[in-house]
Amino acid sequence: MRRPLDLGLWGGVLSRPPGDRSKQDRSSDLASPPGYNPSAGQVYTEVARESDPSHLIIKKSWELALGPLKQVPMNLFIMYMAGNSISIFPIMMVGMLIVRPVKALFTMQNTFKMIEGSHAVGQKLVYFLGNIVSVALALYKCHSMGLLPSHTSDWLAFVEPQTRVEYSGGGLLLT
Repeated sequence: MRRPLDLGLWGGVLSRPPGDRSKQDRSSDLASPPGYNPSAGQVYTEVARESDPSHLIIKKSWELALGPLKQVPMNLFIMYMAGNSISIFPIMMVGMLIVRPVKALFTMQNTFKMIEGSHAVGQKLVYFLGNIVSVALALYKCHSMGLLPSHTSDWLAFVEPQTRVEYSGGGLLLT
């Protein structure tokens, strides 16, 4: 034998027969959706603004210009995960971090060939700065890995290299 569900939590609203409520009760239960005016019976949309071709071109070109800056957090994560050791994986990551933005900078004119208007200069500047930030991150990673010559002994043979004062590893102090 089946027992009916206890609907006491909802105050018995669902226990009434479907045809028992009036139209006014049904319309007052729910709020109007955004953009709907119940007194006029109209829905307001932004179709006119969204379908304007110049608006769409500007929107897409800004997405293109902001692309390199949106990649910076992922590049930071990749740099962190690669580590500072000198092995094939971190060197490949640093290589890709340098090569991609440099290629993008050399092909910047082709990238923005179709974009014109008042926003074009700003978009090119943002795109250029985003790629420069990526190159700077890659150079910082090279420096932290010890791949960049930062001391005079790195490029002059007669200068003695810097001597380390102490070495540490594995929790033990080795001198």
